[in-house]
Amino acid sequence: MLKEAQAKLYINGKWQEGSDYYDLKSPYNGNFITEVSLATPEEVEEALMSAEKGKEKIKKLTSLERSKILERASAIFEQRLEECAQILTLENAKPIKSARGEIRRTIETYKFAAEEAKRIHGETIPMDAAASGVGRFAYTRKEPLGIIAAITPFNFPFNLVAHKLGPAIASGNSVVLKPAYQTPLSALLTAEIFEEAGLPPGVLNVVTGRGSMIGDILVRDSRVNMVTFTGSLEVGLGIKAKAGLKKVTLELGSNSGLIVDSTDDLDEVVAKSVVGSFAFAGQVCISIQRIYVQQRLYDEFVSKFVERTQELVKGDPRDENTDISAMIHLNEAERIEQWLEEAKNSNAKILCGGKREGSLFEPTIITDSLSNLSINSDEAFAPIVTIQPYQEWEEAVAMINDSSYGLHAGVFTNSMEKAFDAAERIEVGGVMINDIPSFRVDHMPYGGVKNSGIGKEGIKYSVEEMMNLKMIGFNFG
Repeated sequence: MLKEAQAKLYINGKWQEGSDYYDLKSPYNGNFITEVSLATPEEVEEALMSAEKGKEKIKKLTSLERSKILERASAIFEQRLEECAQILTLENAKPIKSARGEIRRTIETYKFAAEEAKRIHGETIPMDAAASGVGRFAYTRKEPLGIIAAITPFNFPFNLVAHKLGPAIASGNSVVLKPAYQTPLSALLTAEIFEEAGLPPGVLNVVTGRGSMIGDILVRDSRVNMVTFTGSLEVGLGIKAKAGLKKVTLELGSNSGLIVDSTDDLDEVVAKSVVGSFAFAGQVCISIQRIYVQQRLYDEFVSKFVERTQELVKGDPRDENTDISAMIHLNEAERIEQWLEEAKNSNAKILCGGKREGSLFEPTIITDSLSNLSINSDEAFAPIVTIQPYQEWEEAVAMINDSSYGLHAGVFTNSMEKAFDAAERIEVGGVMINDIPSFRVDHMPYGGVKNSGIGKEGIKYSVEEMMNLKMIGFNFG
């Protein structure tokens, strides 16, 4: 698809010239990649009209037919894995070995969606459980909502599109997809793959460009039945305010914490924690940002953590050896640089990293940082982590909960009592026992509390979000 000089819009099964274009450049070196269409309000209207027709087409498909389309798409992704990974590395600077991992997850996500398409069913209701229900029979059925507006982020542009597109197709909805400004090529290639897989024209429409314009139109339009968004808290709050009575799923920010209480293998805990802190330069919703270590393990943990972090290879994302590359934009790297200055001014210690070269920010470890600093209280979305010791278990749980976010948390402990206590009392959407909070597989329920959002992803759970439950009753009296 990059053989063409310009990336077009995908509307009603056709590749359409845009009215205007913007230059897409590499986050790593600033090199020009291609021109991408800037969708106008008129073109978004075309996409919505197309989706209106598309929702009738997909609604008529059987569960098996929808499942087979998703299976074929998954198979095509597998055939084109390397091509997809290279595009991913090009447009968002994800190291190539991690990019391949994302495509493998994408393949699996669409397989889950294909399987889930055949599991959609209602249930019978025991009407005679009520005195007035004698002589009656009732059942429920699930029906697609209609049009889904999907607004996706830059950090997992193939797999997070799959988490919206897969369940939407499985449940019989049409989609208008607005990918992130920096990562349109992955979404357009996804459309190309679904076209090849036999998805009827109009079921998927991709409009690229400025979220402030496209997103606002989609969120406000009465024809859109649901908005599913992954991104920042600020944008999510705006969507919630504008969406009216539409269904809304918001996967927002995080500030994931990890407790290291006890373990039989500290080296393994350190190795996992380094990956969880710095994978894709920390630009992961469930990246570890805060680590609380039991005092007796603290010195050894910090020493091993620093040593392991310093072994990470920084550089060109196309290099097979690279672990850490550029952040998505220079502004983001400069923001973290300012946060680091704030930490230094409060006498926090920088044990490792802390330097910026363009948009590449070194993996950074901080200790002795105050809880009210930006690096502890806000979402960093960067390769930066704070480590603090604690004495008592209650103190650790309180520090984990001392956040306006609540997506995932992790706890390493040999105590079953503490494990179950953590599961009950930590205020997040997912608690990972003896694992890092960054762990996710694509069929598990995924979503947070507090400022981390509303609703759940994970294919089965997204399908439920994307359908209406209808009750049908018969009176045989």
